[in-house]
Amino acid sequence: MLYRETGQFKTSYSADQAIFPIFQDRMFILGWLIVAFIAVPLMASEYWFQIILIPFLVFSLATLGLNILVGYCGQISLGTGGFMAVGAFSAYKLATNVPELNIIFVILISGLITALVGILFGLPSLRIKGFYLAVATLAAQFFLIWMFNKFGWFVNYSPSGSIAIPPMEIFGVMVTSAKADPVARYYLALGFTVVLALLAKNLVRGPTGRAWMAIRDMDIAAEIIGIKPLATKLKAFAVSSFFIGVAGALYFSAWSGTAESDAFDINLSFNILFMVIIGGLGSVVGSFMGAAFIVLLPIFLTNLFVGELGFSALTAKHLEITIFGALIIFFLAVEPHGLARMWQVTKEKLRIWPFPH
Repeated sequence: MLYRETGQFKTSYSADQAIFPIFQDRMFILGWLIVAFIAVPLMASEYWFQIILIPFLVFSLATLGLNILVGYCGQISLGTGGFMAVGAFSAYKLATNVPELNIIFVILISGLITALVGILFGLPSLRIKGFYLAVATLAAQFFLIWMFNKFGWFVNYSPSGSIAIPPMEIFGVMVTSAKADPVARYYLALGFTVVLALLAKNLVRGPTGRAWMAIRDMDIAAEIIGIKPLATKLKAFAVSSFFIGVAGALYFSAWSGTAESDAFDINLSFNILFMVIIGGLGSVVGSFMGAAFIVLLPIFLTNLFVGELGFSALTAKHLEITIFGALIIFFLAVEPHGLARMWQVTKEKLRIWPFPH
């Protein structure tokens, strides 16, 4: 009875096409935004910011970017870690070579640079797809990491090969480096995540999103009705890479503060792909659910296996990997559309409760 749209009449096309046409959905999202922007900074500890909240925002953005490419456009990619590395190293070069540049523009330009790299590696998508495209993006993953390891220019010729973000401010408040307040770094990541999530939601609902989904469902039929496959696929690679590049820049500037190329290896690409699968392909909210699940599950399992059951850290890590694999199989077999579909079914049941389903 709390989730019914009975009596909520739409009197215009804009109201009917609103992102959240039901009043309860608008209140639900508004409540989450109030919690995120007001309650969390007042209540959360530094541990929560550093271990849970900021990583969740960074990985949500990266998962959303990959979901645009894989879930909405149907183009498989295994190079997410490499594209995040492009965003991180671009942010480092911009922050150190152009210190007067505002951190917001540093992150946005890093995303644009990553988008250009994504377009370059998306060119083969016109001729190949499926497993072969996955191999091509996997090659991009290894090539990008090799490039950042091989050429010292990307790390300003640092002997260790690691990079560190210099202190940068927004309106006089330091938001990067270890000296920055965790709340300020949290707000930096939260602001980008909310704005880009809204942008993604509008993109997938409009002509661009419909073209992506037409290519995903049947590219030959999409081409027959006038959709240009190359332009549509490259646009998906560009937008996806932009989101992932911004996530990489936030990973470096708002979360870790330091990084090296090995932090963006193939394991990171697989973890983000797992977030997409568990959260739900072709779902914006599913990207956040998958990121939350993957960020929180290792913490829960570590506390359970090591803290409660007394297992060694190595054994706990092996069990964690095993559980991840089992969950992937479960979601692929039982609910291929992931947590987002479960949430959708729950809402549909609430709308007709207490009547039979």
